[in-house]
Order: sequence, then structure tokens, then C-alpha cells
Amino acid sequence: MSWFAADRLRLRPPELDHCIRHLLGALPSPPGPRLRAPGWGREQTERASRANPNRTKWDLHCAFLISVIIPISFSLTSDAASAETLRVGKAAREAFSFVPADVGERTGIFKRHGVEIEISNFGGDARLQQAMAADGIDIALGSGPGLAFIVKGSPAKGIAAMAGPPLLFALVVRNDDTIKRADDLRGHKVGVSTVGSVTSWIITEVSRQKGWGVDGMMQVAIGDDANRIAALKTRSIDAAIVNLAQALNFVQRGEGRVLLRFGELVKDFHIHVIFATDKAIAQKPDGLRAFLAGWFETIAFMRKNKAATVEIAREVMGTDAPTAADIYTELMPMFSDTGRFDPKALAVLRKSFVEMKTLPEEPDMSKLYTEAFLPKN
Repeated sequence: MSWFAADRLRLRPPELDHCIRHLLGALPSPPGPRLRAPGWGREQTERASRANPNRTKWDLHCAFLISVIIPISFSLTSDAASAETLRVGKAAREAFSFVPADVGERTGIFKRHGVEIEISNFGGDARLQQAMAADGIDIALGSGPGLAFIVKGSPAKGIAAMAGPPLLFALVVRNDDTIKRADDLRGHKVGVSTVGSVTSWIITEVSRQKGWGVDGMMQVAIGDDANRIAALKTRSIDAAIVNLAQALNFVQRGEGRVLLRFGELVKDFHIHVIFATDKAIAQKPDGLRAFLAGWFETIAFMRKNKAATVEIAREVMGTDAPTAADIYTELMPMFSDTGRFDPKALAVLRKSFVEMKTLPEEPDMSKLYTEAFLPKN
């Protein structure tokens, strides 16, 4: 039993325990004559009260315990017991894009909406989709291009548009002047997370805009950011697209520099999407609604509470506070406050699936997502 309500009454747990047992008949009242024994009248009652002046206080405490504290405690216990557990997968541990899951969990926002979340981390969209297919997670925080996996049979749907333009990513190179400018990248190896991921799509888009075709740069799928940085340092690749936190840390260590940022490259886009498995959609619809309500309350909290957000982000991303603060300032604008899917962004994604040779033809995007679980207001 939680004692927070008792503490507000300045009652110690032993007193409450005694009171509960007394009210249940396991213990007598505190020492002294009974307040109202059989056959007693007003005179006997007043005499008993004068003989034991603490009696009235004790009985009032017990009465209050029964009428207020116990219902509160049982309510709290019931709320905890009814909270639905949802397994949430992140496409990358260090990315600020997915920090809202940690902020909402640590501040208790998700719990207030009746859900407990268990967070797991994966090295890219492909592995995230594999986890959904294997029923390892209920919800996936992935990329917009990850919607193509649904056409290929992934048992999931997009349930919210999480973020817009690709402000999160930067292209980094070594400090050895092997690559001096973006035009030097043609024909060189660039590290991405996985095939079909947002990192892969961005590199394809850069190549296309440069007039090199979709294969103008050789993409190497390496996994998470740390592996991409390691491959760059060992010269296995010539450049790597990584999240901004990793890029800034790489620069601060004097190991390389940022060659490209992508915020201006693509404006109509859904860089990140929240997915739910078909099983979760069928069996946990209320949990999904509660999760999304908690998610967007978390986004609102983050916008208003920079210091608290930066402290959590610093720990999750494994960076220092100044770097986390800079990332917060740069990336908070990309988050959606509503989760609604933008038709222009969906059109860009639909076209990209064919350009990247992820799909043979443009899909019907309306079959890849649903807005049924988004908050109504």
C-alpha cells in the first residue's frame, strides 16, 4: 500500500496498520474504556471521552482512513494494475528523434495515460521491421521510407507522422582531405544504416540532385552510427551519414568534419513515422491511443522544458550538455504536434520508393498508414 496520503496526514504507517487492524476487528481500541459499550448512554460516553481524550482523535483518524485513504490507495493500485505494457523499438539509440520515448517514460507522462513502455534499440529500419515481424515489439519508431516495408509484407502500419524534414542527419568525412567538397563524393563509398532506410534515401536523393543518378555514390549498409563512424575512421568508407549528435562529437574530437546538412535538401518529407504491428492494432487499440496521447503530450513538454529535456537527452545520446542543448535547438522544430500525414510528404515518399528501386511501382500510400489512433483534438 502507498503511504503518500498517510504522510500528508502526518500519520505513521504503524498507526495506520493498527487502525486498519482495529477496524477489521483484529485489535482493540487504544487503552481506555470503550466509547460506546452496550447499554451506555450519553453520560457514560462523555465520561469515557474525558477519561481518554485521545479516543475521539483516534476514531476520527480511523474513519478518515476508511473513507479517504483506502479508496485512494486501492485506486492507485488499480491504475497500476490496469496499465498496459507496450514494447517500443527505436531505430537508433543515440538519435534525438527517438528521445521523446525516454522523456515520456522518465517523466511519467506515458504512465499517466495508462501505459507502461519497454524500450529496445535497433540498428536501422530493416532490423526494426524484423522485430515487428517476429512479434518482438508492438510499436516502432522508424523512418518514413520504412513504409515501403509494409508493401513487401511487414505486418504493420504507420500510425503517426513523427517528424518532417531530415534535420537530424549530417554527412561527415575524415580530416585527411580525401573528400573536400560534395562533388568529390561521386563514385565513393558512403556508409548508411540499412537498405531502404532514411539514410539510404537521403544519399540517393543527393546523388539524384547532383545529376549522378540514383547510384552515383556506392552505399554501404553498416548498421548503427557508431559502426559507421568506426568504418569511416578505418577508411573502409569515404563518408558516412549519421545523426547530428554523432556528427558533432566526431568533429569535437578533431577526427573529421561535417560536409553536408540536409534540412534544405528536402522540405516536404516525413523523416520519421511511428509504426504499430497489425497484432497490436487488433489487440491493443486503446493502448495505442494512449501511447500516442502520451507521445504528443511529451512533445509539448519538451518544447516548454528545455533544461529537463536536455538532461535526459544528454544521457540517452551519450553526449555532453552543451552538445545536447545545441541539438535540441536545431531539431525540436522537426517534430509534429499532431501526427497527421502530409499529402505532399507522402507523394515524395511514394516517388522515392521507385527511385531507390525499393519497390517496382508507386504504392497506394493510403493502405500503409492510419490516423485512427491519433488524439482527436
